[in-house]
Amino acid sequence: MKESKTKPIPVVGKMWCVFFGHRFYTTRNVTNHFKEYKCSHCQLELTNDEKGHKIFLTPEHKAINETLVNFYQRRHHLVS
Repeated sequence: MKESKTKPIPVVGKMWCVFFGHRFYTTRNVTNHFKEYKCSHCQLELTNDEKGHKIFLTPEHKAINETLVNFYQRRHHLVS
């Protein structure tokens, strides 16, 4: 498995989020109910859990989201 190399997060971005909160934008629509988010300042990545709450996007959750995308695309391709 490949190791992901992350860039160091600037201190200014971290401090912005500490004082003003994160500024999340949607990076990927997994399904109609699941999305992946990223903070524009500190690059924190989140996703939805089964209850709709935002949780950290771990490698395990990335794999789950990828499986959901594949399943969702095959299912909708067969229906159409």
